[in-house]
This record gives sequence, C-alpha cells and structure tokens, in this order.
Amino acid sequence: MGVNAVFEALSHPVRREILGLLKTGPLSAGELAGHFELSKPTMSVHFAKLKDAGLVAVERHGTSLVYHLNMSILEQALSGLLGLKEMKK
Repeated sequence: MGVNAVFEALSHPVRREILGLLKTGPLSAGELAGHFELSKPTMSVHFAKLKDAGLVAVERHGTSLVYHLNMSILEQALSGLLGLKEMKK
C-alpha cells in the first residue's frame, strides 16, 4: 500500500465521509451504510478501497464487520506529500 493508494481512496467524497464518521470511533458496516443511500455492493467497493489503502482496519464481531480508522496511514501519506513539496523548493 502506497501513497497513491491512499490518495486514490481519499479521492471519492463517500470514502472521505466514511473516514469522517469513523473519527468518532469504530462502526459496523451496517451502521456506516445507514448514513448513505447506496447499495450494499457499492458500499462494499468503498470499504474495500479504504481497507486496501490501509486507511481502515476491519474486525469481525460475530456476523458483523467493524471498521476502525487507521490515522497513522493518513499521517504517513500527508507527511510523505509534505516531504515531496519541501524537496521541490
């Protein structure tokens, strides 16, 4: 997972909103989906993009998937971006 995957995941407003919801704490896939008028398959694609980028971690609790925000990946991506900007000066 690289910086490009992180920024690709962040490029969609639904995924950014999911991350915003997770700032308050872990939520199940169903709880997150309840905030959107999107189909389950569409939500699954958004969850997969966030997971593949490392922006969320997923735990199985019985039959539910619970998503947690992984701020360290976002911080690393932003740090890398700022580092690139400094090198261009």
